[in-house]
Amino acid sequence: MVDRTEVIRSSISPTFSKVFTLDFYFEEVQRLRYELYDISSNHNGIKEADFLGAMECTLGQIVSQRKLSKPLLKQGSTVSKSFIMVTAEELTGNDDYVELSFSARKLDDKDFFSKSDPFLEIFRINDDDTLQLVHRTETVMNNLNPVWKTFKTSLNSLCSGDHDRPLKCTVWDWDSNGKHDFIGEYQATFKEMRGAMDGRQVQWECINPKYQIKKKNYKNSGIVILNQCKDRGDPVAHSPTFSKVFTPGLLFEEIVSQRKLSKPLLKQGSTVSKSFIMVTAEELTGNDDYVELSFSARKLDDKDFFSKSDPFLEIFRINDDDTLQLVHRTETVMNNLNPVWKTFKTSLNSLCSGDHDRPLKCTVWDWDSNGKHDFIGEYQATFKEMRGAMDGRQVQWECINSKYQIKKKNYKNSGIVILNQCKIIKMHSFLDYIMGGCQIQFTVAIDFTASNGDPHNSCSLHYIHPYQPNEYLKALVAVGEICQDYDSDKMFPAFGFGARIPPDFKVSHDFAVNFNEENPECAGIQGVVEAYQTCLPKLQLYGPTNIAPIIQKVASSASQEMHTKEAMQYFILLILTDGVITDMADTREAIVQASHLPMSIIIVGVGSADFSDMRMLDGDDGILRSPKGEPCLRDIVQFVPFRNFKHGSPAELAKTVLAEVPNQVVDYYNNKGIKPKVPNELESSKTFAP
Repeated sequence: MVDRTEVIRSSISPTFSKVFTLDFYFEEVQRLRYELYDISSNHNGIKEADFLGAMECTLGQIVSQRKLSKPLLKQGSTVSKSFIMVTAEELTGNDDYVELSFSARKLDDKDFFSKSDPFLEIFRINDDDTLQLVHRTETVMNNLNPVWKTFKTSLNSLCSGDHDRPLKCTVWDWDSNGKHDFIGEYQATFKEMRGAMDGRQVQWECINPKYQIKKKNYKNSGIVILNQCKDRGDPVAHSPTFSKVFTPGLLFEEIVSQRKLSKPLLKQGSTVSKSFIMVTAEELTGNDDYVELSFSARKLDDKDFFSKSDPFLEIFRINDDDTLQLVHRTETVMNNLNPVWKTFKTSLNSLCSGDHDRPLKCTVWDWDSNGKHDFIGEYQATFKEMRGAMDGRQVQWECINSKYQIKKKNYKNSGIVILNQCKIIKMHSFLDYIMGGCQIQFTVAIDFTASNGDPHNSCSLHYIHPYQPNEYLKALVAVGEICQDYDSDKMFPAFGFGARIPPDFKVSHDFAVNFNEENPECAGIQGVVEAYQTCLPKLQLYGPTNIAPIIQKVASSASQEMHTKEAMQYFILLILTDGVITDMADTREAIVQASHLPMSIIIVGVGSADFSDMRMLDGDDGILRSPKGEPCLRDIVQFVPFRNFKHGSPAELAKTVLAEVPNQVVDYYNNKGIKPKVPNELESSKTFAP
């Protein structure tokens, strides 16, 4: 069991405030089961509760539709009048939690024979103006001055990491029949709530709009109070500090486990060295956005005798342990006291760990060729201050040399550093695109060359065993089962290559497996399996193994999608083949051209052939180039031999070949500057078609 929601009394249409947090993996089938129970007030656990029904789905289905509605079914039943809706949202922006403590005073009394029984609900107002319940407090019985229990929620859930996002807060008088009486409401932001972080209180008037209109001297229906808000070296030439940040996709266990790894720099054949390299690891969480900054300075101190200073700027993040992490070093502007440095881009993670109030140390140096640079001055800043340059204004700081401050009587500064531009570049995630309506268009291509062996022979790779699927089917189902969750119509084109096909039995390298060239789509992955099994006896396995035509066919569809300039369809081509391809030059050319399109290619080598030449198509060992020398724009090919997973589970195969797809999707759309659609541009709710 993952978790359990709170109990909502006397309601046949409950909205639960409990948030379940799950790790999402595109390359895995993550099956979920939801069970609903009716629990009486004197219950002794689930065993004594009445079972109302269950719903099964995958996490991929929820994510791809954003809101998934399915019937609650009891065992043996196929229809139901009861439905459950599950809403998904990506937790990005800020992984911090906030602890909030609310109370109220002088609330309206809605009961005749006792006082109100108030509870508070907090809703996040989304970009499409829909409301997402963040938290519902407990009910305080018979009290117009309730003090609700302190609760904890993530900043993602509360405000999606946006401190200015409006929140709707509503106070109700609880009734046992579930028809709660409205007391009042107010709007707030987390920015306002932060006022309660230093021991002060923040309060809002609780307003009933109907009373505002009807009652002449109406002021409010009480005051809601937030009592507590808790938010949970000099460069020299022989000891360089590099500002470049590497973001590897693999696990570097040794570095990660130590956080800072220091090891000697060794030359070939040597085992000792006086030189060391230190590598620092940090997790990139919080905010994946980038910021573009443009700095200049004026009237810097002149540190050179026969010319002017050669200034460069360094920006350091000050960590929680007061250590400094170099974020960026500008280029040197030679012989200039009023330098204008090149605009640069850095992630908000690197700059301030997503904390806009984190102090940054900024230092200006006069470059010297011997590496002993002269200190001009420094200042402290925050990204919050830098954001002042987002609306066309300039932000500036005095550059201070602390020694001069002490020694020189009339010292003011050693120059002014100016931020001319601050631009936040939103980096969208894979889930942003999927939840924005982007569909994965899955296509499969199967090798029907003679090297597979006679399908009637049990040694053939195409042999249809009555109880055991062959390698082609295992690979097809493993990958297709995952991709189908991200395609709403569940219709998948299936092609074959390398066979002679009826009626004239000419060799084809891109024929429809269902023999319907006008509509090569099959209904679901099972439909592809059935079409494959049906077509086998009708074919003459032949050759050669040419895959360029099938890549070009899918690329043609992807090209049409590219011209829409919308993130609505991304194409995945699964090629299943038993040998090294014979049209390598044409295939390289086709892949290079496809790298410009919303498309990824997965090649699974079936059987025991030598696939060493196939690995050149996978860009892991270097950039693939066409015969003319044109490089791939993106790495879009993943190749694996099936034999590596022959004794493992099909899920392991799928996990390996699909692991790179999310980054490939994001890279394509981000490089094209194509944003995901926002929820209000899509249907607010869709019912999943099983």
